[in-house]
Amino acid sequence: ATLMLGGAVAYFALGGHWLLFVLLLFAPDLSMLGYLFSKRSGAHVYNLFHSYPLPAVLLAFGFFAAQPLAVSIALIWFTHIGMDRMIGYGLKYHDSFENTHLSHV
Repeated sequence: ATLMLGGAVAYFALGGHWLLFVLLLFAPDLSMLGYLFSKRSGAHVYNLFHSYPLPAVLLAFGFFAAQPLAVSIALIWFTHIGMDRMIGYGLKYHDSFENTHLSHV
């Protein structure tokens, strides 16, 4: 919940537009399309887009390169990850989409 609220508060405190927030909040869930190929590839792609390193790198890039759009996207991404963790969706194991590191969903 802290990551979700912190990401959203930071996004809007930096002047982020609500429309971009709404449009991108669920964008990381497009990574579920990896399950069309196999459970294993689906889990890899899903986990890649639902863990912290990629948005952290994007946030650092946006900050140091003075690219506010990159910072905004990274904050929305962190908000999404925090929201998922808050409701119990964790990183996926290879055997089933419902089997995560937090619980069985």
